[in-house]
Amino acid sequence: MSIQITYFVHGTTTDNEKEISSGWHDVELSELGIRQSIELRNQVVEKFDVIFCSDLKRAVDSANLAFKGMAPIVTDSRLRECNYGELNASPSSIVEPMCEEECIMKRFPEGESYEDVKNRVADFLEFLKNNYDGKNVAIVAHKAPQLALDVLLKGKTWKEALKDDWRKTKSWKPGWKYKLE
Repeated sequence: MSIQITYFVHGTTTDNEKEISSGWHDVELSELGIRQSIELRNQVVEKFDVIFCSDLKRAVDSANLAFKGMAPIVTDSRLRECNYGELNASPSSIVEPMCEEECIMKRFPEGESYEDVKNRVADFLEFLKNNYDGKNVAIVAHKAPQLALDVLLKGKTWKEALKDDWRKTKSWKPGWKYKLE
């Protein structure tokens, strides 16, 4: 059997609007992010057995606004954004180049690397295999875990995943599909 995964990113945050990379900083959804999450509820016709989300407030709030009452919503810290350490809640102009160059394998100061995020997500996928075989699962989380899924399940390199990231191509959609065998 396999597990069908649909990945959703949290709504726009107040940090996003200020071009701040939040990382583990627990920031609120902006008014736009609240609207996006509510609108997502009407854009998704698929039924899920369970919805997992990062335990950071922006993902929890997005999951609740979009999916509350449709299926159980379960928080999981393995789905958190990359911990930028000393650079949590820092300008994106500083953090983003580091994500794409030096911090794929090397950790942010007092934080983690994208490879660390991949390891967290791999552990989460193993949990899904052991507990949700044959199920249709939704995930509401962040950029780094989504890119980790591209690496783990679609066979991309980190450089390919970063280059193809929908945030760069401006190709947002209401959910990305993955299949876990």
